Amino acid sequence: MRRVVLDTNVIVSGLRSQRGAAFRVLSLVGSGLFEHCLSVALAFEYEDVVKRSASKVRFPKSVVEDILDFLCASARQQKIHFLWRPVLVDAKDDMVLEIAIHGGCEAIVTYNIKDFRGSQRFGIKAIRPQEFLELIGGKT
Repeated sequence: MRRVVLDTNVIVSGLRSQRGAAFRVLSLVGSGLFEHCLSVALAFEYEDVVKRSASKVRFPKSVVEDILDFLCASARQQKIHFLWRPVLVDAKDDMVLEIAIHGGCEAIVTYNIKDFRGSQRFGIKAIRPQEFLELIGGKT
């Protein structure tokens, strides 16, 4: 099974619109097509950014909370240790990369490919949601 980390921008995008690839990726969480890794820090980042974007999210607050809870419950929980940072320009991106490394992930699903330049040296690709859907056979 493919293992990935879902970047925060994919979560927010998927909650803003039910038409795009990010929403489709979110709808496939827990389907058995892939496993996603998550740390406590990344879960808090998801929550913080989603709540700041609440006016643009298309779901009621209670549904958003249920979705975030499901993302946490369905994820492979990954501890991070901050041993080798910094590698990337943004420390929050380093956190995502570290989850991917320690979780044995093959990719980070993100819209910000350029932010993860350098992840390749760890054997981790940064791919857009559409490309990820093509890899797993999850139709858009």
